[in-house]
Amino acid sequence: MKHQLLELKNGLNKMAKRLTYEQKKDQSIIDLINKMFEIAGHEVTYDDIKDRKDNWFQEYTMTVEQSDEWKEWGKRYLMKTFRTPAHRAEMEMGWVSLAWGLKFSNWDEYHKKAQDADTTE
Repeated sequence: MKHQLLELKNGLNKMAKRLTYEQKKDQSIIDLINKMFEIAGHEVTYDDIKDRKDNWFQEYTMTVEQSDEWKEWGKRYLMKTFRTPAHRAEMEMGWVSLAWGLKFSNWDEYHKKAQDADTTE
């Protein structure tokens, strides 16, 4: 019996430790940036750009639709990872997009369509 308890205790010590809240936040930024590049169709990762001091974010673009897809994915990711309410996760993705999001390749076209739709109503 003592031997079994010792084995159980040793097995528990070998289990992976939970991430702290700060570690989770750091990992979530990495995951969100990697997913942004993936959705935008760029073969780049966070590790490729993390140490760059230039304006790397101007080299890559995404469409407005890709940005919307990324924000929706990020919202679900944040809700699951941090058990965040939907409205809070949406707000956080807005800040993440502002801080690390890529510029839009089709903003003028998208904006013109939106204006045309407003004038026809």
